[in-house]
Amino acid sequence: MLNILLHGCNGKMGQAVTNAAASRDDMKIICGVDPYGTSNYDYPVYDNFDKVTEKVDVIIDFSNPALIANLCDFADKNSVPAVICTTGLNDEQKAMVEALSKKVAVFSSGNMSLGINLLIELSKKASAILGEDFDVEIIEKHHNLKLDAPSGTALMIADGISDVRDDDPRYTYDRHSYRMKRSKNEIGIHSVRGGTIVGEHSVIFAGNDEVLTITHQAQSKALFANGALPAAAFTASQPAGLYNMGDMLR
Repeated sequence: MLNILLHGCNGKMGQAVTNAAASRDDMKIICGVDPYGTSNYDYPVYDNFDKVTEKVDVIIDFSNPALIANLCDFADKNSVPAVICTTGLNDEQKAMVEALSKKVAVFSSGNMSLGINLLIELSKKASAILGEDFDVEIIEKHHNLKLDAPSGTALMIADGISDVRDDDPRYTYDRHSYRMKRSKNEIGIHSVRGGTIVGEHSVIFAGNDEVLTITHQAQSKALFANGALPAAAFTASQPAGLYNMGDMLR
């Protein structure tokens, strides 16, 4: 039995992970950490890591970037692997995650969906084939409560495309403040926030007289929860290192 600590358990994704874990008999959430108080779950919830006394095998994190330092400190001191699904990390926080991966296994992904990771691979192949004659624009849409923009997934897509291009792509997030022709090495990234949109990502390859668009739509947050649980099982069995969805799917 895999014993899980769920960080950010009171959020919407925390609830989705809790529901998904309840249907499995190979793993169990034995405690949660959330700064916004207790819950009606069948496991204890603490407002900080210092109060955790349970022996946990792996952490699943769907919290807030501001809380990453506390997670890394707990995981380091207790030698606990971690699946970090929180998006919007800044460079300093990413460095914390990378430093932690030198000591324990860390799975880090801006999106836990198999479909999104397939979209990234298809986008990389399309970019490699179409080349610089096609302009690349990424549009991401999410609900009106999402805090970070652009989404971590949009940046994952842009980074994937950049890896197969030789023209040193430059990310452009907004064009309203300047008037100039679009450069060939731009990757435009645009954010939409509204309603209850779970998540939609489109990659547009615009060439002369033709446009190719690859789109993924998430219909439910359960999609991401169902990806986080296999990631937890995978990470708990790995040596120290930094892993992603590609490593798990190989």
